Amino acid sequence: MSAKRKIAVVITARPSYSRVKTVLSAIKKHPQLELQLIVAASALLDRYGSAVNFIEKDGFEIAAKVFNVLEGENLTAAAKTTGIGILELSTVFDNLRPDIVVTVADRFETMATAISASYMNIPLAHIQGGEVTGNIDEKVRHAITKLADYHFVASENAKKRVIQLGENPAMVFNTGCPSIDIAQEVAKNSKLTFNPYEKYGGVGSQPNLNNGYIVVMQHPVTNEYQDSRKHIEATLRAIQKINKPTLWFWPNVDAGADGTSTGIRSYREKYTLENVHFFKNMEGEDFLNLLHNSRCLIGNSSVGIRECTYLGVPTVNIGSRQNRRDRGTNVVDVGYDENEIVAAVESLLKTENRATSNVYGGGNAGEHIAALLIELPLQFHKTITY
Repeated sequence: MSAKRKIAVVITARPSYSRVKTVLSAIKKHPQLELQLIVAASALLDRYGSAVNFIEKDGFEIAAKVFNVLEGENLTAAAKTTGIGILELSTVFDNLRPDIVVTVADRFETMATAISASYMNIPLAHIQGGEVTGNIDEKVRHAITKLADYHFVASENAKKRVIQLGENPAMVFNTGCPSIDIAQEVAKNSKLTFNPYEKYGGVGSQPNLNNGYIVVMQHPVTNEYQDSRKHIEATLRAIQKINKPTLWFWPNVDAGADGTSTGIRSYREKYTLENVHFFKNMEGEDFLNLLHNSRCLIGNSSVGIRECTYLGVPTVNIGSRQNRRDRGTNVVDVGYDENEIVAAVESLLKTENRATSNVYGGGNAGEHIAALLIELPLQFHKTITY
């Protein structure tokens, strides 16, 4: 009997875990694969929701933890965090000796995973390459595409774009987005299945959710990080005007996160937000269940573009963070303007019909990716196609 193929998956942030949870489960169950789960960066930090707690609760064994986040939440800190990640992950890969390393999406910390694996001649698989957003994430994503050997993309347009970048078409697979696997299960339940206040705590008032509620998730934009406080204040003013029960989630650890967080805290000190409750994080299934039963999502998270498109949740997408990304008709784009945000939300709240879309797949990405990981030839060299 041949030895199991060792698959090292690196999780660097709370969204990354939700994005690949079904991939981890499929690898873990596959008789010919061995999962080596590495948790790093902000996924280990409590102030950003400590995704590691949910990972361990879900029964995944963690092979290594990498603490590499440098405080500062600015561009210099992001660059140095990436550098520390390269140093630490190289040691981890040297110890674990994986057959394939899997990296996820486009956050700046993922660059460290890609560089370490590539320089150590370990085949690299990239999930969610080929997408465009118009900010630093796009640079990171395309750079990882050029470092990666296998590409598990989430849409047909993403597949075309990866091939246009010169990658071997035989190594580019439209698997759909693994997060849609979870959304598919969540869509089967039309009711909120838990009490968010009791289960996740958080701070702020506890508005009654029985007659509908709004969800807000807004992150800083790396190439606009100096304006992050101004951006979040426009949203805060809009939410105050809308005056509906609102559940607000804390931002990612990106350059500008300090401005976003400070803006929220300062606003709360000045004004009474009677209908707003703040959370750090939630388990992926609970978060999607919460979204599925909400009136709309406001902010700039990719969950509004991906999972909400599949679920048909109306989304007000603010600013440039998701520019040019494939989206469904559930999304309304607005600028950093409180009046635009209010008008868009009020319009969506009047809409009864929810348009759904399978642009990011139909719910079997995890199993598809696991099957490919066992079949693909182990290679760390490029076939020139341009």
